[in-house]
This record gives sequence, C-alpha cells and structure tokens, in this order.
Amino acid sequence: MSFLQIIFWILVFMVVYTYVGYGILLYILVKIKRVFRGKRKPVLDESYEPEVTLFIAAYNEKEFVEAKIRNSRELEYPKEKLHMIWVTDGSDDGTPELLRSFNDVDVQHLSERNGKIGAMNRGMRFVKTPIVIFSDANTMLGKESVRRMVHLFSNPKVGCVSGEKRIFNKENDTASGAGEGLYWKYESALKKWDAELYSVVGAAGELFGIRTALYREVEKDTLLDDFIISLRVAQDGYTIQYDPEAYAIETASANVKEELKRKIRISAGGIQSVVRLSSLLNIFKYGLLSFQYVSHRVLRWTITPLCLVILIPVGYMLAYQEGMFDFGFYSIIWWLQVLFYIAALTGWFLENRSTRIKILFVPYYFFIMNLSVVLGFFRYMKKTQSVNWERAKRATA
Repeated sequence: MSFLQIIFWILVFMVVYTYVGYGILLYILVKIKRVFRGKRKPVLDESYEPEVTLFIAAYNEKEFVEAKIRNSRELEYPKEKLHMIWVTDGSDDGTPELLRSFNDVDVQHLSERNGKIGAMNRGMRFVKTPIVIFSDANTMLGKESVRRMVHLFSNPKVGCVSGEKRIFNKENDTASGAGEGLYWKYESALKKWDAELYSVVGAAGELFGIRTALYREVEKDTLLDDFIISLRVAQDGYTIQYDPEAYAIETASANVKEELKRKIRISAGGIQSVVRLSSLLNIFKYGLLSFQYVSHRVLRWTITPLCLVILIPVGYMLAYQEGMFDFGFYSIIWWLQVLFYIAALTGWFLENRSTRIKILFVPYYFFIMNLSVVLGFFRYMKKTQSVNWERAKRATA
C-alpha cells in the first residue's frame, strides 16, 4: 500500500467514524450494556417535586414575550413551585417594560449589554431554587418538559438534564429547515444512546437544567455557554442526562445564509470550548466521558472537516493514477465525491426556488455544517466573534 493510499484510508476512517461510525459503535455498546445489566432503568422518585426556576436571558425579544409567558404558564408543574426569571440586559425594544406587566415574572434588567453569558452570570445570583432550567425566549416548551426534567434530577448522580431541540417541519421547508430537522433527529438518537451508556456530552441551550449549587460563573468571553456549563458539571463527577420528551420547539433558520451565520458562531465557540475544556481530553482521568466527548464533539469541531478538505486532492490523485474513467475502486470513490458536491451545489441552486427536492438539501446542509467549522476556526483565531449574540432570522411557523 502506497503512502498516498494510507493517507486516504486514514482520512476516510476519520470522516466515516465521526458521522456514522460513532453512532454505530455507540449503539453496539448500549446493546452490550443492556445484555449485562438488563433494561433496568435507574429508580427515580416520581414524588420529587422541588421548586424550580425557569431562567430566560433575552435581548430585544419583545415579539416573543407574550407567547413565551403563556407557554410557561401552561407547563405541567405546580404553579407555586415554578418561578420565572427574565434577564433582559441591554434590551431597548420594550422587552423589560412588557415583562413587568406580568405579576408572576421576576425581571432583572440593566441598560448595559454584556452578552448572554454576562446576563446569565448576573441573573444566577437571583436564583433561590435547587433546580434552574434555562430556555430561550423564542422557543416553546412541551407541557411536560419541566416535570420530566425534574424527575431525572431525583437521581443524585445527575447534575444536568438536557431537553430536546425540535424543528417545525413544513412541506415547503427550505434547505435549512430540511437539513436542520434531519440533523437534530440524528443528534437526538445519539444523545439518547450517550445518556444510556454514561452521559450526554453537552446540553442544548434551548432547554437544559442544572442543580443550582453546581453553577460556576463562566468566563465573560464564552461563546457556547450551554456547552461549557453542562460539561463542567460533568467534569465535577455528575452525569448529563437526556429526555427527548422534554423538548423546546422552534422554527428553522429562514435560509441557509442565516443558518451559516449561526453555525459559524457555534463552530468558533466549539473550538474555544475544546481549548477551554482541554483537561477533558484526559481519558485516564475522565474515562468514558472523554471517549464520548472526543467522538461526538471534538472530532466534528477540529479534525474531521479538515479531513474532508484533504480528501478531495488525495482522492483525485489516486483516481488519476488508477485511471479516471477506468472506474476502479479509487476512481469510483472520486466520482462519488464529485456527485456529492454537485448535489450540494444543486441544493444551493434550488434553495429559494419553487422546485424543491428535499433529498438534495441534506448534502447541502452537510456541506454548510463543515464549511462553518472552517470559517469558525478562522474567526476564533482572529478573535473577531463577538460575545453578543446576533439572533439568526427564523422561518415563519
């Protein structure tokens, strides 16, 4: 085997393992665990019903306030035990004024804007309940979400609970809607298996909760607050659990341009998180958690997108040596790569046109995901990503 072929197979292995292989391996490990331990679920105390704070950090979210308050009031949890805190620092669109018209909402507001993490660090000083659940202003929660999350906290080993992010699906979805919806369905399956094996590796900011006592102030330049907060809880020896029936639902990004803007920020934050959580790479200290963290998160944000880029010239050189039109193994793989990128390009071309072939939106979204990592890396290196969140425009429901 030539040196070029060795490089090729290493690249292929990294790509396949990251996006498919880990999911298969995870499923097998969960199956093995079930064989040895049975399908016994941890004994949870259904009577566990502590006071809970629903915490929303919001910047200029006036258009969502009434719907969010209505949704929060409809949650299936004792009203006297569910408290709402909104931190609206920097908002100047009337959000805090509107919130103050509701007598069951604790509004904390400063005129200065210090980013979402600044609002969270400040707002946590006002949380007096043992459990705090974070949610976004523009996401609606399933009625049983709080109760289901609290139920998992009855296990003292659980320090954080992640809910599921769901995307409204419509027949006329754009590429961002079709791609993002499919992506989160796959992510949901991985999270379910991660939790069953040991722990989820990172919570979704749309809906997650922690034990209030475990909250540690996060550095004020942090881009992915949900990820850092939840994994630091895991580093302290607790697990992050997951309930797909505790969900937050929102519309997809209005288009791929808006989704790319969002994902570049997330990617820059992901790389920042890998650097900031470097100690979690120590598999001798963190064991299974490190394995899950590297397989599910680190590879996606670092090595694998680079492997995809390098695979293009390496695949071409091997196909050229073999004969482009002889259709040997390497030439077939090369032409399959070409077809994939043509499909992605076609998805881009059809994105905002009346003719929509959803299957083409999947390679397009996959391409955008990996492009965002490359762009996010450069943004992180240049230190140009603002800590202030610029909300992506969302499609209409």
